[in-house]
Formats: sequence, C-alpha cells, structure tokens
Amino acid sequence: MSRVLLVLNSPADKRKAISWIEKAPPGTRVEFKAPRRTLPQNDRMWAMLTDIARQVRWHGLKLSPNDWKLIFLDALKREVRLVPNLDGNGFVNLGCSSSDLSVAEFSDLLELIAEFGTRNGVKFGDDVRQEVADGV
Repeated sequence: MSRVLLVLNSPADKRKAISWIEKAPPGTRVEFKAPRRTLPQNDRMWAMLTDIARQVRWHGLKLSPNDWKLIFLDALKREVRLVPNLDGNGFVNLGCSSSDLSVAEFSDLLELIAEFGTRNGVKFGDDVRQEVADGV
C-alpha cells in the first residue's frame, strides 16, 4: 500500500484503520486530519467572494472571485507561494486549495471574508447575511 485515504465515518472504518496500522511496516507515516470543509460552507464562500468581486476594487483593480479567494487564504496565514512561469513573463501560484481546509479553518475563512466585506461596505446576498448571522 503506497498511499491510501480512509475517511472515518463509521465503526467499521475505524476497525479498518486499526487493521492497516497493525499491518503497517516500520517507517509508515500516518496522518490524521480534521474533517474537510462542508459543501454549504463552500457554497457560502463563493457567494461571498462573488459579492466582493462585484463591489470592491482592490488597489484600482477589478478582481475575480478566485483572486479574492487567494487574497483571503493568504490573510488566513495559509501558504500562498508564487514562482516565475516558464515563459518568464508572469507568475504561477503554488498556493493551497481551500478544499484542504478543515471545517473550523473554513469557518475562520468565512468570518474573515465577512469582516472584510463589512469594513468595505459590501452588500452580501440575503442568504449569506443570514447564514453569517446564524454562524453557519
């Protein structure tokens, strides 16, 4: 077994993990991660990023929702790295993906986006405002 992913959703999944650990050769690495962000969190993030992209100019530039996502991931102190592209006329982002964030990390990201939007007069859609107010 070179690399596998097992999500612990049931007692049977946990038993399988224990079995794999018992059979693992010395030097095998095991990594435990918190659950990933939820689909409702992801939907809310994109709605908020779209609202910000439509309403805020950043240093005179109109940015896409994806551009804003990278800005907020950087503000969350997640690693965002840039390297020169192959042609030497631009850069390639080697940053992290928001899909790797845990539920708690994603909640922090959504709070950061909401706080920025509030400070910059962004009018979020009604569903987003209500979810933020409800702490969803």
